[in-house]
Amino acid sequence: MKFGRNDSCWCGSGKKYKACHADFDAKLADYKRRGVIVPKHKLLKTPAQLEGIRKAGKLNTEILDMVGENIRAGMSTEEINALVHEYTVTHGGIPAPLNYNGFPKSVCTSVNDVICHGIPAADEILKEGDIINVDVTTILDGFYADASRMFCIGEVSEEAKRLVEVTKESVDLALKEVKPWGFLGDIGAVISEYIYAHGYTVLHDIGGHGVGNEFHEDPYVCHIGKRGTGMLLVPGMVFTIEPMVNAGEEDFFQDADNGWTIYTEDGSLSAQWEYTVAVTEDGAEVLTH
Repeated sequence: MKFGRNDSCWCGSGKKYKACHADFDAKLADYKRRGVIVPKHKLLKTPAQLEGIRKAGKLNTEILDMVGENIRAGMSTEEINALVHEYTVTHGGIPAPLNYNGFPKSVCTSVNDVICHGIPAADEILKEGDIINVDVTTILDGFYADASRMFCIGEVSEEAKRLVEVTKESVDLALKEVKPWGFLGDIGAVISEYIYAHGYTVLHDIGGHGVGNEFHEDPYVCHIGKRGTGMLLVPGMVFTIEPMVNAGEEDFFQDADNGWTIYTEDGSLSAQWEYTVAVTEDGAEVLTH
């Protein structure tokens, strides 16, 4: 859709197009003529949408903080699910995973060699030395926020501790690559370089995604990449960064019975950290921790 210079801007600011996004769109068009993949307007959040996602992100972070205060050896992953569900609904939110494409629980709990999409269960009891990823996605007033954290249960092995640390460090490095007029490939490049340098592998086929107005939106965020490639990063984009890092090989398999849970093929440990991030005029705004 083309806008006249005196029309109201498509971003919802209430300003005239010529005083708001006219120059921005001209810059996008120039990149597109050079063969760069540029985001469509529908991928760019308005100020009102960003504020809604921030509020959802605040609740999502509070939920993970609550999990951190309660998680311990001897509790079941179903207890984590109950805590997340209760906290979410009593604070006005909706747990996005529940019934999403048939997923039966309100949170994903992925223990040790589970890469992602672990389903909480009453008979899965956390024990000393386990590592677990708790992945929370919250809907608040129609907006989505998504994040996950790793938790070490009691004293864990040095191998497990280092895997968790390196995975977190790779995400922190990736945040520095989130800046306007950079590229999605910059994110994948810094993560994969760092992970491989430490002797680990990172999944290519499962990655991050746009989020905010829906649970999963474009673009796909691959955690293996080449600098200067992929979609252009511009202010208003919101997506997750969530590398899944294996201590062994990248190969994985899906649980044939539940159709969700992803395991490492070789039984090695896996770790993941996830943030929801907005591209701003200055760099990155982390909307969930």
